[in-house]
Amino acid sequence: MDKSVKKDLKEKFMDTSRIETLADGIFAIAMTLLVLTLEVPNFPDPVTNATMINFLISTIPQFFVYGMSFVLLAVFWRINHREFNRIDKSDGILLRITIIWLMFVVLVPFSTSLIGDYGNLQVPELFFHFNMFIIGILAFITWYYAVNWGLTSFKWTKKAYKRSFYGYLIFPVLAVLAMLLTFITPSYSSLAYLGILFFETMGNKLIGEE
Repeated sequence: MDKSVKKDLKEKFMDTSRIETLADGIFAIAMTLLVLTLEVPNFPDPVTNATMINFLISTIPQFFVYGMSFVLLAVFWRINHREFNRIDKSDGILLRITIIWLMFVVLVPFSTSLIGDYGNLQVPELFFHFNMFIIGILAFITWYYAVNWGLTSFKWTKKAYKRSFYGYLIFPVLAVLAMLLTFITPSYSSLAYLGILFFETMGNKLIGEE
């Protein structure tokens, strides 16, 4: 291979370590910002233990939303980590897909704050679930593009490919289910994501590992 060809390949492809570092940093920031969705109000004096107990009980829905969003971000980070363990190189298209994906990851603290404060309304819940849907579908697109455009040297068997293909679609499907549930019961629509625990328990098939 002559020098000009090597140079062209070097310019076309890039190492994935920079993308992984960026993703790790953004996930760390997004997961940390989630705690800012929990606010302590200024209580009128005198503040008593009964006041604090009533306040903490009233914030149980917010704590649930915080915990759920934190776990979902952890799931996405885990998917990204395993994904890039199999991706050997990146090109401009994969980089753009990942940047857009991370943009929606950073949006999670905002959408979490919306349902934490107005979870009884349909629109905030729809916004949150749409945010989750985009993150899930972009994770699928990242995997699909990397596998079918030769960015991974992982030896995909037909079984592994099929399992991963459908595994990556689990989360977008759950997000769509959650959106549909907002038309029935907005406050409990997020329970659809408990399906992730089921699929994880049934053999770590969310991303289709061998």
